[in-house]
Amino acid sequence: MLVVAIVGVCVLLFLLGLVAPRLSWWPQKGVAKSMTKCAEWAGKAPGRAGRWCAKPFRTSRKAAEKSTQAGRKSRSKLPF
Repeated sequence: MLVVAIVGVCVLLFLLGLVAPRLSWWPQKGVAKSMTKCAEWAGKAPGRAGRWCAKPFRTSRKAAEKSTQAGRKSRSKLPF
């Protein structure tokens, strides 16, 4: 279920970066902040389990940032 939600967020951020590149900064920052908080919370588990629990949230944050950047980059290449 988490994977579907992350894919949905990435698609939404890509479309937002494509349609309104300047307005896409705030949702991107919101997603990054929430994923960082979740990773911090999951990272409180002891030992290696903390790193393993936090990793999905870190990679999800990176994927969301890359999809937003890809939307902005695609927008700059459009002919209009």
